[in-house]
Amino acid sequence: MAITERQPAPAEPGQLVEMSWDPITRIIGNLGIYTKIDFVNRRVAECHSTSSLFRGYSVFMRGKDPRDAGFITSRICGICGDNHTTCSVYAQNMAYGIKTPVLGELILNLGEAAEYMFDHTIFQDNLVFVDFCEAMVKDTNPGVLRRAETTDAPRAHVHGMRTIADIMRSYNPFEGETYKHALLMSRVTREMFCLMEGRHVHPSTVYPGGVGTQPSPTLFTDYLTRLLRVVDWVKRAVAMNDDVFDFWYEALPGYEEVGRRRILLGCWGAFQNPEVVDYRYETMNEWGRAMYVTPGIVVDGELVTNDLVDINLGIRILLGSSYYEDWVNEEPFVTRDPLGNPVDMRHPWNQTTLPVPQKRDFGDKYSWVMSPRWYDRRSGEHLALDTGGGPFARLYVTALSNLVDTPYVRSTGSSVQITLPKGESLPETTLEWRIPQWSNAIERNRARVYFVAYAAAMAFHFIEQAMNRVRAGDQKVFQDFDVPDEAIGVGFHEAVRGVLSHHLVIRDGKIANYHPYPPTPWNASPRDHFGTPGPYEDAVQDMPIFEENGPEKFRGVDIMRAVRSFDPCLPCGVHMYLGKGRELRKIHSPMFGADHG
Repeated sequence: MAITERQPAPAEPGQLVEMSWDPITRIIGNLGIYTKIDFVNRRVAECHSTSSLFRGYSVFMRGKDPRDAGFITSRICGICGDNHTTCSVYAQNMAYGIKTPVLGELILNLGEAAEYMFDHTIFQDNLVFVDFCEAMVKDTNPGVLRRAETTDAPRAHVHGMRTIADIMRSYNPFEGETYKHALLMSRVTREMFCLMEGRHVHPSTVYPGGVGTQPSPTLFTDYLTRLLRVVDWVKRAVAMNDDVFDFWYEALPGYEEVGRRRILLGCWGAFQNPEVVDYRYETMNEWGRAMYVTPGIVVDGELVTNDLVDINLGIRILLGSSYYEDWVNEEPFVTRDPLGNPVDMRHPWNQTTLPVPQKRDFGDKYSWVMSPRWYDRRSGEHLALDTGGGPFARLYVTALSNLVDTPYVRSTGSSVQITLPKGESLPETTLEWRIPQWSNAIERNRARVYFVAYAAAMAFHFIEQAMNRVRAGDQKVFQDFDVPDEAIGVGFHEAVRGVLSHHLVIRDGKIANYHPYPPTPWNASPRDHFGTPGPYEDAVQDMPIFEENGPEKFRGVDIMRAVRSFDPCLPCGVHMYLGKGRELRKIHSPMFGADHG
């Protein structure tokens, strides 16, 4: 995080100080966070989330051969491109009326499980924990570090570190043992991914109708041996995270308010059940509920629905504060879904992207990100759902739905139980993620490491199923198909950092309309025309600040923790400005030594 300070004019009591972090890079567009901070009352008074880059995938996808959609859309992201390929395949399967063979589906699930383990590990341990490591805490909250030095770690018997400060030291960039070991584990899980999907991050063996990966006992054994290397690491990681985050609540009473917002969560589901899924829209509710991560929407702690048909029909794309012209006067592409339900003009199937570049104005238009919302028919609200960084929503919805029941992962209605088998040094362990009281920065971060465990546990389940099928002589991983002249399709999946949907319209055998909606537009959306802020804005605005530094040396670490808890696509460079003045110094840059100043 390259931080540049600029000295503001002396602040009068109650005077707001403008501070901005721009860009927070490596998202779908460039993310900027602009704030006004009240240092007298120690709170963030105002926040705007901006994106200064237009991508335009929905524009240049038109007219393309739909079979190319997966290969093109994987380039949307340089870290979770395979999630886009997979989601595109799901949408194409529906449009072509085909089903991936069971073994092909298991190979896809194994690849996606490895991707979750890879991405979440490198983000949590090499980026998120930079904000909680000894070096950062010594600078921003030395009082907390002094307390950590004398606080015993409750789970030392699992991870082997005596105090909370010892854990923090282990996350110091480039030097800490956990930081370095996480890089090794990321390499191993990336190898696991490549065994299943060919290439990271743009898969070379994933297609509509199946995969090109050749199944064999050796293939799955190679994956399993790497998975067994990871399993004890995951157990220790969960213990370390729980120790640090539990300590944080104790050391800084009130910290639950950092990054806290109303519980408005969306999860589109992951890990298809190959015995149930047929990709027909007419049966989407059934196969959606059979996923091994349950889709659903949670409002104020209540599960509203886990029906993918309801979820699909409720999606609205609002323009609000974004740089686009409205398309409501354009011809709709889809007026009714395959079940006869009316499709709203603001649904992605009907969206036409009409960019209008203009000057940024926080009172009007200020971002290239639109404002995806979910229309709640019960209240008439357009809900600014967030993904909780991905894992928080996935675990929350799966826990409440009480549908997943495997030998390794089981939902209970209020928790998710995750059983990891014996590894090289630690015994079989059952972890339990329980629904917390708050949707805040700490709980989003805590959920991430539990979902690494979830993905690892489900990988054991999928590998057992795949090995059994190969031993029984099953080798089919691909289904032939023809591209229809006219069709529609939708794919629902979970990108690493949350909800992902691809909406496809085919006319004359070509793509007539294509809109991918990854998690970043949901989380980073600006204020809509109702005045509702997007999740980043909502989570930061009105939150207290606990950093011990005053305005002159302020790092904004609490704000960064709040934003990073949503996993804004591997931020690798952040610049900080305080009003007008001269540049004082650059603090550090944690992404593998690269200077992104």
